[in-house]
Amino acid sequence: MPSIREIIKKGRAAKEIIGELRNKSVRVPSWSGPNGLESEYDPRLHPVMNKSIYPDVVDDDGTIDHVTRITYNLQQLAVRRMSELCCGTPVKRVYTPDTERQKEVGRYLERIFMRNRIDSVNVERLNMLFAGCEVLTLWYAVEQPNSLYGFRSPIKLRCRNYSPMLGDSLYPLFDEYGDMIAFSIEYRRMVGDKRVTYFDTYTADGHYKWIDKGDGWQTAVEEQHTVGKIPGVYMCRSTPIWEDTSKIVFEMEWAVSRNGNYLRKNSKPLFCVFADQEIDYGGEGDEKSEFRSVLQYPKGSTAGYVTWAQAIENLKFHITELRQSFFTQLQLPDWSYESMKATPMSGESRKQLFIDAQLKVKDESGRLLEFFDREVNVVKAFLKVALGESYHEAIDALPVENVITPFTITEEKDTITNLMTANGGKPIMSQRESIEEFGRSDDVDKTLEEITQESTLDAFSLTE
Repeated sequence: MPSIREIIKKGRAAKEIIGELRNKSVRVPSWSGPNGLESEYDPRLHPVMNKSIYPDVVDDDGTIDHVTRITYNLQQLAVRRMSELCCGTPVKRVYTPDTERQKEVGRYLERIFMRNRIDSVNVERLNMLFAGCEVLTLWYAVEQPNSLYGFRSPIKLRCRNYSPMLGDSLYPLFDEYGDMIAFSIEYRRMVGDKRVTYFDTYTADGHYKWIDKGDGWQTAVEEQHTVGKIPGVYMCRSTPIWEDTSKIVFEMEWAVSRNGNYLRKNSKPLFCVFADQEIDYGGEGDEKSEFRSVLQYPKGSTAGYVTWAQAIENLKFHITELRQSFFTQLQLPDWSYESMKATPMSGESRKQLFIDAQLKVKDESGRLLEFFDREVNVVKAFLKVALGESYHEAIDALPVENVITPFTITEEKDTITNLMTANGGKPIMSQRESIEEFGRSDDVDKTLEEITQESTLDAFSLTE
């Protein structure tokens, strides 16, 4: 395949260049469109909401009788659950420096991630990955002197996520060895009253932008950068996190919606008279104007309200089985309050609910760790620019490992007991740290001093 320099070379028409950059070697499901992932992810687009498939009833007099439409947003729930399992316990970066300078670099890197609210960014982009099947995070620098990262820096680092869920089209370009040599983003913005299309391409040494205002592609930006790496990271998967379970959700929606129609039609109690003679009706007055109604029926007649005896057990069984099948197939725990309340469990038993989910996170962690590791390398490249050549060797040599800890229910008391057992029964926290952790003291040092004085007075009292 041609190199990126051969694709983006002077003299070529912008339309030809963009056409080649749009060649996507990875295959991911489409987000928009009639058969796109959005039609499964958004409950408002489910079949039960489609009036051409499931129309309202029009009476003879032209009035519209709206049918019951009930949806379940289980696809969205699966996306949120998976993101919570991966990031509920924030992803950690473990630094193992060999020198003081490497330790210093580790503090700078962590400060950069924290200033960019990386935990929130992780949740956002994992939602995009598990729903839209691909996400790209672009890191960029703004020339603005600051001391936000523990040193005097000439640039401020920022990051931004792009996804088909936001209307962006992502085009990663890989060479024959599977290494990314460029990535492109196509997006649209309103400029005044006109919709303008942009196409940005980033390589290891350059940034290129084309603009289409309706009259064809025009080159807008051709600039070089000194980062030495593509300033972004890309991640994708072949199926959404709910995989092939949308049919289960749709079946639940059809069953409950149709049952709702029957309920609306038949749940109104009927007043019935059982008599051998014909009885006239309709002579009673309005209930607001009459204090008492007197009814007269032939001898031996019976009268009373008759309600619809509906067999709902089959419906409840059907919905329960479908819901259980949804979570079982996806290896996700059903944490709803009703489900947890229905089955009383001990704390240890509740932990067992997470075993399948933890295995699911383990399956997903491969691509996630690869993504996070590449991101650390991108931020390292920007840090080289900010710190200068004297830090390059320490930045390259510093090992950084990303750790994903699946979320689970933990008992703090059990954790403390296990740590103290491993520590030979010795304390694992100082008295000052315990006071600070408790959080009720406005002045930790003063509280510790008072406790120490009280302990000294008690000791004197014992000796007298």
